[in-house]
Amino acid sequence: MSGTEERRENTGLVVYSSKTGNTRKLAQGIHRGLEDALGEGIRIAAVEDNPDPAGSAWILAGFWADRGNADQKALNYLKSLEGRSVGLFGTLGAYPDSAHAKDIAQKARDAAAEKNTVLGCFLCQGKIDPALTERFRSLPADNPHAMTEERMKRHTEAAKHPDENDIASGVSACLAMIKAVLPGAAN
Repeated sequence: MSGTEERRENTGLVVYSSKTGNTRKLAQGIHRGLEDALGEGIRIAAVEDNPDPAGSAWILAGFWADRGNADQKALNYLKSLEGRSVGLFGTLGAYPDSAHAKDIAQKARDAAAEKNTVLGCFLCQGKIDPALTERFRSLPADNPHAMTEERMKRHTEAAKHPDENDIASGVSACLAMIKAVLPGAAN
């Protein structure tokens, strides 16, 4: 196999959707970490750029959580893919080990799995849009989304993320996801 053919098999695409910058920050960190581990040539693009997956052995698709699912731009991109090996990563205001996060991850997996092979999903907390926090604060106490002490604690914690530990965990998780499609991974 020539160096060019091997490089194509090792090439991937990191594509992301980001509203407030959380998922972009995570995507850029994952991209840097993967290039450090696998070499240069991995592409990165915003979902709005509708990057062509041609020539990519794998795709990592990043999303932000919106109303209990991956955001619509990310979902539309996932649905446009066919016959690809797709890993997922995302940010959300909830704790990443919560039932809510697991439900979001499953919905994203389901969307990607319609026409692709899903390699896995990594989620971490991300800052919550301040406008959303303010909207929760303005709700009456009897509203199920009203700001409570516990919810405020979660919003405060989420404001610290994604941090360097989240990025390092994302790189590790994504490396594990794509290992199955890397040449020589079965050795």
